[in-house]
Amino acid sequence: MTTLQSVPALGTHPASGSLPSRAETRDRLSKATYDLLVIGGGILGISTAWHAAQSGLRVALVDAGDFAGATSSASSKLLHGGLRYLQTGAVKLVAENHFERRAVSRQVAPHLANPLTFYLPVYKGGPHGAAKLGAGVFAYSALSAFGDGVGHLLSPAKAAQDVPELRTDNLKAVAVYGDDQMNDARMALMTVRAAAEAGATVLNHAEVTGLRFTRGRVTGAELKDRTSGDEFGVTARLVLNATGPWVDHLRKMEDPNAAPSIRLSKGAHLVLKRTSPWKAALATPIDKYRITFALPWEDMLLLGTTDEEYEGDPGQVEVTEKDTAQILDEAAFSIRDQQLSRDLITYSFAGLRVLPGGPGDTSKAKRETVVTEGRGGMLSVAGGKWTTFRHIGRTVMKKLEQLPGHPLGEDYESVSTLPKRLPLPGIANPNAVAHRLLVDGPAPGPRMAADTAKHLATHYGSLSFDIARMANENSDLARRIHPDAPEIWAQVAYARDHEWAETADDVLRRRTTLTIRGLATDEVRAGVEKMLGK
Repeated sequence: MTTLQSVPALGTHPASGSLPSRAETRDRLSKATYDLLVIGGGILGISTAWHAAQSGLRVALVDAGDFAGATSSASSKLLHGGLRYLQTGAVKLVAENHFERRAVSRQVAPHLANPLTFYLPVYKGGPHGAAKLGAGVFAYSALSAFGDGVGHLLSPAKAAQDVPELRTDNLKAVAVYGDDQMNDARMALMTVRAAAEAGATVLNHAEVTGLRFTRGRVTGAELKDRTSGDEFGVTARLVLNATGPWVDHLRKMEDPNAAPSIRLSKGAHLVLKRTSPWKAALATPIDKYRITFALPWEDMLLLGTTDEEYEGDPGQVEVTEKDTAQILDEAAFSIRDQQLSRDLITYSFAGLRVLPGGPGDTSKAKRETVVTEGRGGMLSVAGGKWTTFRHIGRTVMKKLEQLPGHPLGEDYESVSTLPKRLPLPGIANPNAVAHRLLVDGPAPGPRMAADTAKHLATHYGSLSFDIARMANENSDLARRIHPDAPEIWAQVAYARDHEWAETADDVLRRRTTLTIRGLATDEVRAGVEKMLGK
């Protein structure tokens, strides 16, 4: 067990080459006039800030919590074309999703995304027949130019070899297709880093307490630093409200009479320890429209998701006993009982999908981006899906460029002239990075463990070498945070100095995987807080 005595004796002073202090960032934000202030550090706001900074605009990005602290780190962790969209005839949408998915996983962030084979079991009496699903996965793979192989049918016996926990009673066939998965919090964080490297000024844990107005137009925001209590303001020519589930809350700051523009749907997930290796994911049809996923992820098993209307406080969303029971019951359609024991659950989380306002079943609602312009000129944008985060950032920028009166001015590069596949920081072949980490260990000391090398390579890419260097220079930092997880203490120092981590949750839930593994013990948490200087 990790003890407080084993916390590295590394001071709370940032390392050289680290980020500016929060005080320096607040000072910079309050003194400059920005072209664009993005409020909301979910992936939609982050992507827009990244593209805006690439265009040469002076950009500020703030969030009341941590970057990707809400829905953007509570997704199903998939980059996918959207197999179920074929049912509604949205062929063009699926093709566009595939294009973005493959661009991200092959050219933009191959170090943060990995291909995943999906098995779609066809049971006797199920909502879809084998012939229909076979044709569906073939069409799905065709829309990605067969880049992930040809969608086809597989025998139950072969599928059970790859997924030993697959329930084979009444299993007629298994349809096979390919998509990709990621660690959404890490992908978002690397996009924040890309925005900052392009010139954006970013600050998390900075809550908007009010908007600034000049002659009736929104020209900035008043903020409060949640870590220190300091109050400050930001002035900008244009303000973008990208606060996700809170988008209407901010719109009412602009106009108390603003009508609701969105509705929310809750998606809950469970994380479980695996009882056997999984070489593929399961996507099991529950009814004509819904699919439940069982995804091998971070050496664990991710189950979900639910889809039901949510009308409460977005900040209070949580997984209920009803959600847990539903997820386990639906997973039991295709997974053996021994893998679904509640004793195996290490973590659960819920996020809120932002959907266009209107009636009807949330599971059938379109996952489209909602854009509204308020009476004070603030642009509000919400919705969309993780797979198309780059496309959404470009789309929002095009909308900003076309606003009447050109509030951003005209002295910047149009988003349409930017490189189409600009990579995220750390881009590298993760297998090559892991190999280098294993080979290039410190001469006098022990080599890095294989699971740690793989973990660093697939979460940081080539930036792993910076972490390895810290571990080589201070052997305390080379030790594991918890004996049952691959992370090392150098990652905590790196998160503090280079990744805007302010709280233990920032580190344990979003910079590392300790929380989702059920290993964020009181001792581990206290050790992290000590290193953060809290």
